[in-house]
Amino acid sequence: MDSQQQQLDLLRQRIARIDRKYADAAPRTVAPRPARETVHVEEWLSGEEVATKSGKHYQTTRFWERHRRHGSMDISTLAELPADLLDAVSEGTVPNADPARWVYLDTETTGLAGGTGTYAFLIGIGYATAQGFRVKQYFLREPGEESSALEALCEDLSQFDVLVTYNGKAFDQPLLETRFRMSRMKPPFERMAHLDLLYGARRLWKLRVDSCRLVELEYQILGVLREGDVPGELIPYIYFDYLRKGEIERLVPVFHHNAIDILTLACLTGIVPYAFKDPSEARFAHGAEMVGVARWLRKGERFEEALGWMRQALTRKLRDDVLFRTLWDIAQLERKLGREPDALAVYTELAQSPNPHRVAAFEELAKFYEHKERNHAMALEFTRQAIAVTDTPELRHRERRLLRKVSR
Repeated sequence: MDSQQQQLDLLRQRIARIDRKYADAAPRTVAPRPARETVHVEEWLSGEEVATKSGKHYQTTRFWERHRRHGSMDISTLAELPADLLDAVSEGTVPNADPARWVYLDTETTGLAGGTGTYAFLIGIGYATAQGFRVKQYFLREPGEESSALEALCEDLSQFDVLVTYNGKAFDQPLLETRFRMSRMKPPFERMAHLDLLYGARRLWKLRVDSCRLVELEYQILGVLREGDVPGELIPYIYFDYLRKGEIERLVPVFHHNAIDILTLACLTGIVPYAFKDPSEARFAHGAEMVGVARWLRKGERFEEALGWMRQALTRKLRDDVLFRTLWDIAQLERKLGREPDALAVYTELAQSPNPHRVAAFEELAKFYEHKERNHAMALEFTRQAIAVTDTPELRHRERRLLRKVSR
């Protein structure tokens, strides 16, 4: 007890010394934080302040005349696409609609993970007209302008029936729906058919290019090489710097990035769907594209068409892994269609050279000669050739069974 009392006395003495130390000290003065310099967005970005019932925000517009080109694509083509172009690539979810009723959308956001804490500080839409292609961008000079920008976006989207995005089903649309609801507004997307072009682009080009990122396809397919572009992962930090320091000049490339993404998306929409609407009308430059379409046709049980495109792809230059996988797919389809001799010919071809499907080809040949031809000696030979490549318990079991049959 005495020990505790002594500790309390010592503590009181220390507190008293600290109080005496600062009793006569002059009050600390904190230098006032300089006010952020007023930023005039219009000095760097041509546009206008737009007022809505929910407040104000800033809008910019860019326009590409119909006689211009974006890489290999004529701008004039975008307004002349057939109304039923998107039916096949969307698997029937996008109805016939005039291309003037299609709108292309992309956002730049404060984060890439989504969630309620992420919002779109720049929303861009693009649409084709008889005169050319127009991009309109809604910009939040500060987060408080979000409701105004969303209200203007909702009003502009009312004149369109089809929404086209790139990874928009997984990111842009859910993010915007969250922002609309947090602003106590009804999202405008429910009445619109939505085509996410990412899935069609992957089917068509994942075997040809290393990445199906939009900027990569822009270069590989359209032949456009961007200069001075802003990496997407840096865009949120550039916007936060703008909010802290008012550095609007660093955001100018972000507006250009967003506008070009939308223009590229529109141009790819004039290329990708043709491959699925009618492959004979598509202008395939590589065999890998033919294989991509063939796999999509096979998924839709259009086996004869799929075979035709796979065989045609073999006449083009293919990477070894794509070539052998295509041969395997051809053999499987031929067998499914009941054309056993054609399938055997391809299995035999696969068995003659080192490739990922060689053992499986030996197995298919062994199965055929064991069950169809009742030629157990030949089946045993193919099984042993498979074992020589890869020794597995399953192959050893098959070998023992065939040895018994041969001995009988």
